[in-house]
Amino acid sequence: MYKEILISIDLGAETSWVKALPTAIALCRTFEAQLHVVNVVPDFGPSLVSQYFPEGHEEQMIGNADKALHALVKEQVPDDIAVQCIVAKGGIHHEIIDTAKRIGADLIVMQSHHPELSDYLLGPNAAHVVRHSDCSVMVVRG
Repeated sequence: MYKEILISIDLGAETSWVKALPTAIALCRTFEAQLHVVNVVPDFGPSLVSQYFPEGHEEQMIGNADKALHALVKEQVPDDIAVQCIVAKGGIHHEIIDTAKRIGADLIVMQSHHPELSDYLLGPNAAHVVRHSDCSVMVVRG
């Protein structure tokens, strides 16, 4: 049923994957699917904020995220799961949706957090992905 499963991970928050990653791994085993793990780093672009960072900061940030993502995957994903690590740059929900389209994902797995008044039921990124994705989205409660 599923062949390409995408999971988004925030490297700075274990709560973004601690329940969702085992779920995605189980789905990969069940359907013999490939796992794609994406981490999105912010794009400071030509904003006022970017002028306060040293030259090459974005490249360094992407490189650090790539190393950390590979380390997390090596530690958490069993060797029998085919996995690809992806570091994207930009807005979180936009990059998750764009990555899913680019890799041909047929399922996105995300972990939600406990809601606050400002994001009733789902976090704003999970809610946006659910509403705008072209493929199925599984939201694992945090």
